[in-house]
Amino acid sequence: MKDLAIIGGGPAGYVAAERAGAKGLSVVLFEKRELGGVCLNEGCIPTKTLLYSAKVYDYAVHGDKYGIRASDVTFDFDRIIARKNKVIKKLVAGIGAKMKAHGIQVVRGEAQIRGRSTDGIEIACNGETFRARDLLLCTGSEAFVPPIPGIREAGDIVLTNREILALREQPRSLVIIGGGVIGMEFASFYNRLGTEVTVIEMLPEILGGLDGEISAMLRDVYTQKGIRFRLSCKVTEVRNSEVMYLTPEGATASATGEKILVSVGRRAVTGGVGLETLGVERTRGGVKTDNRMRTNIPNVYAAGDITGFSMLAHTASREGEVVINNLTGRPDVMRYNAIPGVVYTNPEVAGVGLTEEAAAREGIACRVARLPMAYAGRFVAENEGGVGLCKVIVGERYGEVLGVHMIGNPCSEMIYGACMAVEQELTLREMEEIVFPHPTVSEIFRETVFTFDIH
Repeated sequence: MKDLAIIGGGPAGYVAAERAGAKGLSVVLFEKRELGGVCLNEGCIPTKTLLYSAKVYDYAVHGDKYGIRASDVTFDFDRIIARKNKVIKKLVAGIGAKMKAHGIQVVRGEAQIRGRSTDGIEIACNGETFRARDLLLCTGSEAFVPPIPGIREAGDIVLTNREILALREQPRSLVIIGGGVIGMEFASFYNRLGTEVTVIEMLPEILGGLDGEISAMLRDVYTQKGIRFRLSCKVTEVRNSEVMYLTPEGATASATGEKILVSVGRRAVTGGVGLETLGVERTRGGVKTDNRMRTNIPNVYAAGDITGFSMLAHTASREGEVVINNLTGRPDVMRYNAIPGVVYTNPEVAGVGLTEEAAAREGIACRVARLPMAYAGRFVAENEGGVGLCKVIVGERYGEVLGVHMIGNPCSEMIYGACMAVEQELTLREMEEIVFPHPTVSEIFRETVFTFDIH
């Protein structure tokens, strides 16, 4: 019998397995597709690989801004996709090597929970029965395709994040239903390569849930780059390659694309694994857990997208770590107040903690400071004419950092510092005493803090 069985080899599952193996637990990890889950195979890594190719192309095309002139700059879509596949293959192999190094038994196949016996929790896979003292559920999530009339009949014209990553030819036009993170990243990639892109979003602004001012700035940038945005519009029907929608005024309009990407969100995968055999409680969004990632059933835990709470790879990994820490005698709880969100467009968007909108809704008294990224010399040197802004939100009474939100490159690499400030509730005075390296774009965080009246 194993100490721990893990169903799902994504960021929650494989990180938990690695941590457990390193602490001496015997582990069996079940994965029906490839190690790395959606993040590595159909999400985070492949999209960022594509976006980096688009960014390199963009820099080459506009190299004259930096005194570099190149002629006949072109891109090879096949090679971009081939490099994406190469990166995935390399990283999947790397995870496999980690599992082997930590003595993790990896079983390829669909796991089915059979119930609990005196010998532990029983799981069947590939005709074999496995037993473990504890069970960690990490089955992840899948793209949600809403029941829009005609969407199924449109066939392979309609894509989710999985199918669009498998395209071998660049579409001439693309309609994206949903202006969230996934939609905007694909919009960014295809817009840069010359595809005609239309984004239809039901909310008044793209990137719902992120800072509204920052989201509007990103939309303005991509409007200037040629993307058509249809905000506050509800999709009503798909007619082959035509997407019908209602405008804010109630009129019917349409957008046509060679391909249609549906990116309106994801839902937890809770079916088909046998949760009912144990009586695991579910909520509307997924499996219910407490702050130690425990379900209602003893010895059964859940981490990652299956909880339906914070569907981000880094959240999943941390949740998996919380489970292993508690299993190995280190009391640990999961906190969600400092989970960063990043959009890898060009320019990048990143944020952590409270937004102005959330503070207003919750009645939290706060102060807000904002400063253009151009106040950082490194940003000016590396982002000719680039858009950039840093916003810092602090509590009115104590001056503790409650939220930080940015637009501008490379804020995806800077946001971790803001995460620590929010997590540790650093005050303005404490931030004042921290020395930042110069010249870096990250200095903008400290410079923004100094716009407050600290004394």
